[in-house]
Parts: sequence; C-alpha cells; structure tokens
Amino acid sequence: MPNPHDPLERNLGEQPLAAILRERGLSHHDLVAASAAPINHKMITRAERGRRLTLHTQDLVLDALDRAAKGSYTRADLFNY
Repeated sequence: MPNPHDPLERNLGEQPLAAILRERGLSHHDLVAASAAPINHKMITRAERGRRLTLHTQDLVLDALDRAAKGSYTRADLFNY
C-alpha cells in the first residue's frame, strides 16, 4: 500500500502523445485551435512531457487531438500513467 507521506511522482517522462503529434505533423497550436473547449499551449506541453494531469485536462487534450487529427484516440493511446 502506498505511503500517503511519499510525494506523488508528477513528472513521468515523454508520453505517447508526443510521438502521435510528431507522426501526424501537428503542433501545439493545431490542438489549441481545433479544441472546442478553452485549452492553452501550456496544457499541451505538460501533457507531452508527462506532467501528471487531471482526468478533465486529459479529456480536453484528447478531444483536441481527435478534432485536429480527425481520428479517434483513447486516453490510453496518449498517456502511459
């Protein structure tokens, strides 16, 4: 059982989202522009670099990617935590 006094690891390394963006040739701006909800470049950067995000923020990034890439991804496709 995890010790509640141990700090939660927040930086988890590059996420699969970064590879998807490179493969698709998409930039952070493409996701921000495609999003139906207000998101910013900093959210995308944190998502790519593996900063632990809330489920709500993960869903915003996922929706933006689906719109920009015209694809259908899941959270598991983008994040490995």
